[in-house]
Amino acid sequence: MTSAGLDDGWRDGLIHLGPDWVLGQDGVPFRTAARIILVDQADRVLMVRGHDVDEPDRHWWFTVGGGIDARETAREAAARELREETGLRIDPDVLVGPVLTRMALFDFAARTVRQDEVFFLARIESPSEIATEGWTDLEQSFMDEVRWWHLDALATVREQVYPEGFVDLARDLLTGWDGIVRQLPDGE
Repeated sequence: MTSAGLDDGWRDGLIHLGPDWVLGQDGVPFRTAARIILVDQADRVLMVRGHDVDEPDRHWWFTVGGGIDARETAREAAARELREETGLRIDPDVLVGPVLTRMALFDFAARTVRQDEVFFLARIESPSEIATEGWTDLEQSFMDEVRWWHLDALATVREQVYPEGFVDLARDLLTGWDGIVRQLPDGE
């Protein structure tokens, strides 16, 4: 079914997700997204903590990123999302990769959605303070905080960290990217 075949109620829900979401052939909202594994001078990674609006006690950590807008490359989207979600700026040309790709099927905004993601790696020296004023209303509804993590500490959190196995993936990437784009198994 195409978006032209959607009823008004469904279309309103899709608009609530954002203009980068479309209805997939399987009837599941879908978008492509770019994410960034950002590392500072102390080898800490930047992560966002979110929560489930329908289950407020359910929290998780994930990398900065989001949908790729029309006429935007994945690199440009990753840099834009970093700026919007954290206030930090990075030139898209310094992003390494993509280093990872994955297809994620997960619950978001009270519906099951699918997102094809590409992950880039970048280093930033002496980052400025994190600023969250650029969060959209939707981001404000489920994003709680942004912080730098040492990987050993992130490995001990009780909340889920996405993508699955992120700490080991990040450790491997910090030793130097070998030029191989890793395809992560489909999942959350």
